[in-house]
Amino acid sequence: MSARVLIVDDLLPNLRLLETKLSMEYFDVVSAMNGPEALAICEKGLCDIVLLDVMMPGMDGFEVCRRLKTDPATAHLPVVIVTALDEPSDRLRGLDAGADDFLTKPIDDTALFTRVRSLLRLKAVQDELRSRALASRQLGMGDPFALAAAETGQGARILLVEDRPSAADRMATALSQHHTVTIESDPQRALMSATEGDFDLALISIDLDGADGLRLCSQLRSLDRTRDMALIMIGETHGMARLTRGLDFGVHDYLLRPVDRNELIARVRTQVRRRRFSATLRDAVQASIELAVTDELTGLHNRRYLDRQLGPLFGAASAQALGLACLILDIDRFKSINDTYGHEAGDEVLKAFADRVRQHTRGIDVVARFGGEEVVIVMPGATLADAQAAGERIRDRVQCLPFPIQRGTNLINVTVSVGVATRHTSDTSASDMLKRSDDALYRAKADGRNRVVAEAA
Repeated sequence: MSARVLIVDDLLPNLRLLETKLSMEYFDVVSAMNGPEALAICEKGLCDIVLLDVMMPGMDGFEVCRRLKTDPATAHLPVVIVTALDEPSDRLRGLDAGADDFLTKPIDDTALFTRVRSLLRLKAVQDELRSRALASRQLGMGDPFALAAAETGQGARILLVEDRPSAADRMATALSQHHTVTIESDPQRALMSATEGDFDLALISIDLDGADGLRLCSQLRSLDRTRDMALIMIGETHGMARLTRGLDFGVHDYLLRPVDRNELIARVRTQVRRRRFSATLRDAVQASIELAVTDELTGLHNRRYLDRQLGPLFGAASAQALGLACLILDIDRFKSINDTYGHEAGDEVLKAFADRVRQHTRGIDVVARFGGEEVVIVMPGATLADAQAAGERIRDRVQCLPFPIQRGTNLINVTVSVGVATRHTSDTSASDMLKRSDDALYRAKADGRNRVVAEAA
């Protein structure tokens, strides 16, 4: 995996050693010898991951990490602290500053490369989300990056898979102050709990008695329901080969026994923050997609979405000789509603009208605001009789129940006219069918409104 690795160390021999090792693994290497220089490189987007020394003059590595993780522009960058400091308190300071991992010198090359590749895979996924989430910010939907960077990593639902009662109790007690913890000792029950629950993170012992915790990790990574769950392995120092293998197939982090309480809390917080960071960006992407194809007032699809769907639906119906129907609905005398009660009341009628249309259409139907007070319904597989019946249901529903306006303080009667047409074998495109629907709507208006009229025979 090619990527740009920023090495930050004030000692040139250390820089050169890491540069050589990483270059031999086909990474592109960027270097900095102090904190401000490193921050400038990150802010310009010139690296994909940061390997950060702690002991530097002026600004130490903890402060560099903290600044990177609190800046929405750089919070997504993975940071691995690489230092000669080896006290638990040092590791905790690094994790509290937001570091994704803490490696002690002398560094095991296999562990380093595995960790770097694992973090880069996760970043690649986040980068895709970040690029798409930019659309939501450009559409005026707020800043998802600032929201994601502000996540605290608290209040998570955690699944703890551990068959050593005393160890499970200690970890659950440490985590319960800020999270909700569910303990499972059996991997099969744990798998069921994970798929049925809504957990943010799973802590999994890979040395379960009579079972392979690593296999459970693999299953959780492969299932749709649990693929986005954060995973942390718990293992022994002599089992580093298995822990490394877990990182290779997508487990996010690991803890070594005996598990340090503070490190446990810090690593869980880091992984929960990262998962929610991705979830926030994913939600922003989904919201921007929905906004692009949704009419803001009614919540129906918009004209752009209808135009994109009509062609493929028409082509599929033509190729398979299936039915396809189109209805155009137009609220009768809508201008007089706006003129009499105001445009706010007109908007209220449109919203309620859209709700009633939705209630009488199928999930496979395309329902879109065509413009003004017109709504188009495209019904795959429907005959002319099916479409007429649907139109009558909607017409009756609109006529029978008055519409609340002026925030529910007044009621007015509303009617709708409907034009219906189906695909003909002689049609060259969906626009032919749409034109016949429009002609039928025109006749419904001319014949007195509040009626459903089908295309001329």
